[in-house]
Amino acid sequence: MTGTFLSPTSPQASSSKSHTITDYGYNANIFAGKNEQMVQVAEYLEGSGFLPKEFVKNEVNWFYGNLGIDDFYFALESVETIANHIMALYGAKILAYTKNENGLDINLVKESDDSSVYIHSSPPGISLVNGNQCEKLIDEKYLDTSAITSDAYRVESYRSQSTTSTGTVSHLRSYFVTKCQFNSPNPTPEQAKDINEVADQNFLKKATEHTRNTYEDVMRSVLQRTGPVIEMYDVEGTREHRLIIGYRQRSTQGFFSAMSDLYHYYDLYSSRKYVEQFSNGVTIMGLYLNPLPNTKSIPIEHSIYQVMKETSLLYCLPKNPLQQFFMTNKLSVQETVYGYVCWIFSQHFLNRLGKEYLSLSDILDSLNPLHEEVLAKIKKRLRQETFTREYILDIIKQYPDLIKLLYAHFAKVHYVNQREATLKPTLSFQRLKTMEDLNEDQLTKKIKAMTSNHHEQLVFEAFLTFNKHVLKTNFYQSTKVALSFRMDPNFLLEIEYPTPLYGMFLVVGSEFRGFHLRFQDVARGGIRIIRSRNREAYSINLRTLFDENYALAATQERKNKDIPEGGSKGTILLDIDQQEKALVAFEKYVDSILDLLITGQTLGIKEPLVDLVGKPEILFFGPDEGTAEYMDWASHHARRRNANFWKAFTTGKSISLGGIPHDKYGMTTRSVHQYVLGIYRAFGLEEEECTKLQTGGPDGDLGSNEIKISKDKTIAIVDGSGVLYDAEGIDRTELNRLAAARVMVNYFDITKLSPQGFRVLIDDENVKLPNGEIVENCLHFRNSFHTHPLAQATVFVPCGGRPESVGLDNVHTLLGGENGPLFKYIVEGANLFFSQEARLRLEKAGVIIFKDASANKGGVTSSSLEVLAALAFNDAEFAEHMSVKDEKNKPPFYEAYVKEVQEIIERNAAHEFEALWKEHKKTGTAISILSDELSNAIVQLNEQLQNTSLWDNQLLRGTVLKRAFPKLLLEKLGMETLLKRVPENYVKAIFGATLASQFVYKYGPHPDNFAFFDFMRENY
Repeated sequence: MTGTFLSPTSPQASSSKSHTITDYGYNANIFAGKNEQMVQVAEYLEGSGFLPKEFVKNEVNWFYGNLGIDDFYFALESVETIANHIMALYGAKILAYTKNENGLDINLVKESDDSSVYIHSSPPGISLVNGNQCEKLIDEKYLDTSAITSDAYRVESYRSQSTTSTGTVSHLRSYFVTKCQFNSPNPTPEQAKDINEVADQNFLKKATEHTRNTYEDVMRSVLQRTGPVIEMYDVEGTREHRLIIGYRQRSTQGFFSAMSDLYHYYDLYSSRKYVEQFSNGVTIMGLYLNPLPNTKSIPIEHSIYQVMKETSLLYCLPKNPLQQFFMTNKLSVQETVYGYVCWIFSQHFLNRLGKEYLSLSDILDSLNPLHEEVLAKIKKRLRQETFTREYILDIIKQYPDLIKLLYAHFAKVHYVNQREATLKPTLSFQRLKTMEDLNEDQLTKKIKAMTSNHHEQLVFEAFLTFNKHVLKTNFYQSTKVALSFRMDPNFLLEIEYPTPLYGMFLVVGSEFRGFHLRFQDVARGGIRIIRSRNREAYSINLRTLFDENYALAATQERKNKDIPEGGSKGTILLDIDQQEKALVAFEKYVDSILDLLITGQTLGIKEPLVDLVGKPEILFFGPDEGTAEYMDWASHHARRRNANFWKAFTTGKSISLGGIPHDKYGMTTRSVHQYVLGIYRAFGLEEEECTKLQTGGPDGDLGSNEIKISKDKTIAIVDGSGVLYDAEGIDRTELNRLAAARVMVNYFDITKLSPQGFRVLIDDENVKLPNGEIVENCLHFRNSFHTHPLAQATVFVPCGGRPESVGLDNVHTLLGGENGPLFKYIVEGANLFFSQEARLRLEKAGVIIFKDASANKGGVTSSSLEVLAALAFNDAEFAEHMSVKDEKNKPPFYEAYVKEVQEIIERNAAHEFEALWKEHKKTGTAISILSDELSNAIVQLNEQLQNTSLWDNQLLRGTVLKRAFPKLLLEKLGMETLLKRVPENYVKAIFGATLASQFVYKYGPHPDNFAFFDFMRENY
């Protein structure tokens, strides 16, 4: 290990999770038939003829007696396999002799479905960067994939010394991987706590009683937590220390091999190590650690506590592209992980537009379509091509010393020496004290001096920007599942992000990265999982992640105009190789953000953090793409972590938890469809006679409910599986069947299609359509069908699809049909389906379009009213009136409240439609612009009203709130109780939002100076 240290920590002070024992841990493997097997192996070798007969006996004796291979190997392997390994070693000896090499490089492998053996030369305490990567292979092939739903594997590993025929000592490491055989493969909740029920049968035979009891305690702790459980035992009379680490299966990757790199960094080696799997979904790793002979590093009695501390960090991110610096002792674990996080930060915030773009945008005419298109292309190129991920990483790798300095600058703010508050400091803290202490100006000068060009300087200045804007982090918390950072968003440039954010979270896990952005202190919005079909899609999603999140949150802010909460949004981008880990990623995202919302109180598990925010914060999460089914878990988890806001933490929960699921009651669709009906009213159209294109199929919330609630002639539906089309109108009965079952159009009975109908699935090839057209690339056909001439319809209702599916690059395809624009009317149900530029281009061509921020607001209204009920009722009342234990016997209040929520959603949507349509006819301003102006006017007036003397007028306040609170809540609890229970800042926001929305809907976004006076006189 590199680095200089001050006086070490007292071991007695280091952790309440350390214990002294005399137990060996596992019973020694003894193979009773070993001598008999030796005779059989010798006979096999003599019969094979590959080994001179006179050498057979010596080679067999040497293999069995001198290599120190554990008896488990001989009990596990066949005579033939052992004989083959002896011949392989004999060949290796001859090769070493011909090369005049003293050492013997041993590498024996035997793999099968049920068991595998790996034995290779391995010097103790050293991580091989380019040599045998056996542990990484075991991680990838066996441990990362072990789970209760598939095959699970346990590992035993032993270190031994061997002596060659020339007397040279060779160090061997052997690994034995075996498929688990559980007593109870599918344990009941009660059995899941009993190690004798859920353990592998081999473990139960080999482990001592002490080990079984210890593992059972760790196992039960794992079942109650999301993060790793770490225990340490020192063996009486020796310097050996045992590290026991428990965690949930498949919650980390590459952890087994990463742990070896960690203890090697501190000049430790393992004499034995074990990985055990349990049928309740728990993995436990046991490491038997010893100091290297004659090491000059910090004694194991002290360094073991640093290993424990850094185990949690490695669990979060066991693999990263800077790992080689850690394996070669150039950087510590903290420094490599810090460098990795800053690499991610740099990817999102280095590719900015700059002053040149601002100057160009001032010169060009934004109303000129050609100028607008040029600007859009330049913007896209600047974002994508200036600093690629690979280019940034190459620069970072050139300057490990700069990473050290910048890490020290970060750590000196956020590191808390919790455990040793009254004792000697940790090794982490001692390391910081030995580093150069540079302030911001000195670091800037150092960066300029050490880097060789402007680009390199910009990359490391991004590290410094990161340091300056982290307000709170769980980086140094003892147990965590992912890294979370509460950021001050003031570093974002106004040219790109015109509306300033209130708060920003960056979350980094081994399966994902994500953000959470909000525009106000009290804000609400959904959490979205972003998947990628291939590496190209992942690369695009990566580049656009933050901008997509910002745009979604901004849309939410405008959408939330009718409710007390501001807008927020969370995104979770799954890594390309972790597309099936959505739930794991969501759980880690939620738990790591909770680390920053809840003050930790448990030493060694969740401690208080450095908090530069300076006040408590609460976030409200709702369902979005890919997370609707996870809201219950998040609510339960917040309760388990003793969050006092757990009832209101998530919305869209199941009805048993008092939730009002958006999909079940069609909350979002009720708002979207009001705009469709408003268009039909405004233009005197009959719904049954109108044709419609819908993206987002019967498997989704919005898509399925739009099918159920509408009566139009739907000619095409595009969803994740492909395109369903019928010029005569898709069979409504069959569509309703799919919507009820929540399945995609690949389940549609194609016999119900007319001769002009077809279904093209994304995996099909060379499909011939009824009109004779050949579709070669069916995935592309699905992705672009909304721009295809066949998509022409009266109305287009996007209920799903990626952001900016229609932008300046393809909006012309919607305008150039034989019969004019493809669609006369568009109601944008899916968030951000159109870019703003595309909307304006469509409106200029005569298309009527209502944008997402206006149409898609039913869900947020439902969520807000769900939270209001959670805040208004105490726990007993909430359980009685809002928790549905039996679907057939719902509480009367709950059923009535859901209906009132639906009525409020439809009323708000109708009011906004009429306000927009009235203003559009009056001024001729594009509806897409009016929508934003209306939303901004309400949001700004709301904020102003909360800070005026109107709030202090009790009579006015009571009148406004009597109209604002749902009637059922007022009848059940009364105004006095509501005002006592609902936080005042929340009630203030209700007051402001109610007055502001009523006024703006009536008088428009640009009223005259006396309009508000008239409004108040007429209404209050």
